[in-house]
Amino acid sequence: MTSRALLRGQITSIRGTVIEMRFEGVLPAIGSGVVCRPEGRAQVTGEIYGHNDATTARAIAIESTRGLKRGDPVESSGEPLRVPVGPELLGRVIDLHGRALDGGPPLDGQIRARLRRPPPSAAERRASGHVYETGIKVIDLFCPIMHGGRAGVFGGAGVGKTVVLTEFIHNTVESLEGVAVFAGIGERSREGLELWEELRSREVMDRSVLVFAQMKEPPGARFLIGFAALAVAEYFRDQEGRSVLFVVDNIYRHIQAGMEVSGLLGRMPSRVGYQPTLAADLAEFEERITATQKGDMVSLQAIYVPADDYSDPAITHAFSHLDSALVLSRDIAAEGLYPAVDPLASWSKALDVEIIGHRHDEVLQEARRVLGRYQEVRDIIAMLGMEELSKEDRRTVGRARRLRSYFTQPFHVMESFTGQPGRRVPIETTVNDVAAILDGRCDAHGERELFMIGSLTDLGKEPIDG
Repeated sequence: MTSRALLRGQITSIRGTVIEMRFEGVLPAIGSGVVCRPEGRAQVTGEIYGHNDATTARAIAIESTRGLKRGDPVESSGEPLRVPVGPELLGRVIDLHGRALDGGPPLDGQIRARLRRPPPSAAERRASGHVYETGIKVIDLFCPIMHGGRAGVFGGAGVGKTVVLTEFIHNTVESLEGVAVFAGIGERSREGLELWEELRSREVMDRSVLVFAQMKEPPGARFLIGFAALAVAEYFRDQEGRSVLFVVDNIYRHIQAGMEVSGLLGRMPSRVGYQPTLAADLAEFEERITATQKGDMVSLQAIYVPADDYSDPAITHAFSHLDSALVLSRDIAAEGLYPAVDPLASWSKALDVEIIGHRHDEVLQEARRVLGRYQEVRDIIAMLGMEELSKEDRRTVGRARRLRSYFTQPFHVMESFTGQPGRRVPIETTVNDVAAILDGRCDAHGERELFMIGSLTDLGKEPIDG
């Protein structure tokens, strides 16, 4: 950026984080970055969202506008906002502008990428192929994640979305031949610190980049932070040809920030108060998350479900962009079964016999049948007891309960809370174990014996042959 290219003006109005400004001559294009330089205080950056007339523009500030006043100078290069990218970010925690949040030295930011850019074309994309093993039993069996795919972890407040995300990072980043990029959208300071400390303790922070916008920041920053993290991930994928693990917590906060920005701009709200551009806003973000001919990308995203309502417009729009959906159930969590994944509500496009194989598919279908039958007779059991069931149903219920216990799993990231060492289970072992339970080879074991174990070998014998 040179001074010759700068377009200069001054502030004419400030309403919350909406700034109106008059420029001398040419107006910066919509989507351009703008910098307000008040005398005696830190600069405020914004993004231009509209033109009021031939001389005035309107922008959303990314920082607090406190201290700004009419007449303060503004300038714009006419270029979109950019974020530093490159290998020097590995091991660092940064904000939207690429400033260090980890107490480390400032980043030079020699390479800068646009926050907003078009998604890869159809010719640049690479079709997702094989399953990406997570080591989490219930996920790998019922809703496997694919290379190049987007997976969402859906659930209301307090059912364990962040814990599942953190365990996923732990299980995959150690064997990942690439980098992990974490986007903290409206993140709590405590959660960000815990993730940073977890990655450092596992000695994988040197292959990770954390990009955060905290809850206290203006909606403009929270809305753009996901694009900033994505620009960092795209650099490693496209410029260095590396595999990228892209984790987002939380997509709903991205949507919520977009709703706040829309309200600040005076747009008429749509259903349930969401912005009228909800579908386009979400697609602009999600469609960039894909594997390309240059590199691989796998994404796992936490998605908060407001009031546990899966018919909420934000949730239905999010579903349409995903290849796998892990649905967390409050009822399952209330029973103390963690991870609280509902296997009957979860789904994946990878559940194709050509992808997962015949044996996995056969075991999966039988497990769903058994668990489905258990759901059907639960009310009968609650009212009349097990004695009113047929012998076949009693056997099915017993195996369903053993399955539910088996799908609990001690997580590495929860070791300090549970006192149990975390366990990672290969997909093949999970399939064999579930087949053993369904075949009755574990009928001699009580369901409590299968609670919070890794594989069936933890029982002291190996009933998993075949």
